[in-house]
Amino acid sequence: MSIGEMLAATVPMARTLNLQFLETTPDKAVVALPDQSDYHNHVGGPHAGAMFTLGESASGAIVLAAFGDQLSRAVPLAVSAEIAYKKLAMGAVTATATLGRPAAEVVAQLDAGERPEFPVTIEIQRGDGAVTGQMTVVWTLRPNN
Repeated sequence: MSIGEMLAATVPMARTLNLQFLETTPDKAVVALPDQSDYHNHVGGPHAGAMFTLGESASGAIVLAAFGDQLSRAVPLAVSAEIAYKKLAMGAVTATATLGRPAAEVVAQLDAGERPEFPVTIEIQRGDGAVTGQMTVVWTLRPNN
């Protein structure tokens, strides 16, 4: 099962919004939110809450891709999130997430008995390529002990 399939199967909100996991690697995650009138705002574009969920889901996908081999000893948890809505989003939108720190650096902290925190940055774009939102989610790997 791919990371996208796993998230769609285990995260009800991802299923509800019909998120499409287009690419999920340790270097980049790309997730799309189709244009769906049920999730429009008052101006006919995707609701801010739907775009937040899109960005957070993209960040979770890259975290699982980068640190999935650490799940036996640590659980990934979102610590904080911040989003800026830059331009009007209309139609389908796509979120692209990237890690803000090298994965090896984060794992080294975990190996040292620490609880690492690391940012994931996300750009949300509409179909014409315009950036409609920028988001940062800070994640941690909480050791299981």
